[in-house]
Amino acid sequence: DPFPLAHDDTEYYLLSKEHVSVAEFDGQPVLKVEPQALTLLAQQAFHDAAFMLRVSHQQQVASILLDPEASENDKYVALQFLRNSEIAAKGILPTCQDTGTAIIMGKKGQRVWTGGGDEAALTQGVYNTYTEDNLRYSQNAPLDMYKEVNTGTNLPAQIDLYSVDGEEYKFLCMAKGGGSANKTYLYQETKALITPAKLKNYLVEKMRTLGTAACPPYHIAFVIGGTSAEATLTTVK
Repeated sequence: DPFPLAHDDTEYYLLSKEHVSVAEFDGQPVLKVEPQALTLLAQQAFHDAAFMLRVSHQQQVASILLDPEASENDKYVALQFLRNSEIAAKGILPTCQDTGTAIIMGKKGQRVWTGGGDEAALTQGVYNTYTEDNLRYSQNAPLDMYKEVNTGTNLPAQIDLYSVDGEEYKFLCMAKGGGSANKTYLYQETKALITPAKLKNYLVEKMRTLGTAACPPYHIAFVIGGTSAEATLTTVK
């Protein structure tokens, strides 16, 4: 299973019972998923990502208001975060103006039948969200080596689908902001660097180059090693 996730305590909700059914093939249960289900899923996922934050996250922010060690400035900022979330939850103004690149990672069980065209159906969902909601278009398409133009739909989306065992179709949907993408670096060094003292100094040196171009607070991921450069960067994402 590529990129297994840790324990998932997310509270999910049912979008619809339509467009999904169970059949049987060769004595085994088969999950049949129509393209409309994938479109609906992607559309709602990116809508929620733009306008909603999880309850667990909001509780962490709210706890700052009751923290005796929090300064008045800390409490002011936390309160503004909560007020911003209240406004965004109405579905008109998104939580952040950078509504991101739509990235979808799917793990499709071997007993899941869709009839093909999964990427097209998911892409339609992304298109619907970004063109129907009040979200920014961030994707540019090259006209040639030196010129580009905004696609006006926030497409293309990045869609990576993997084959796994079972009869489930699981998705991880992310609206990845441009600041984090612009601060992604690949360094190809030698094994001589892999000692506790050298590695610590090296990482601190590289972190100092990040500056303040992305939106704080930062979440920084380090990946060391890998079968190839692209595998390392995929693991970072």
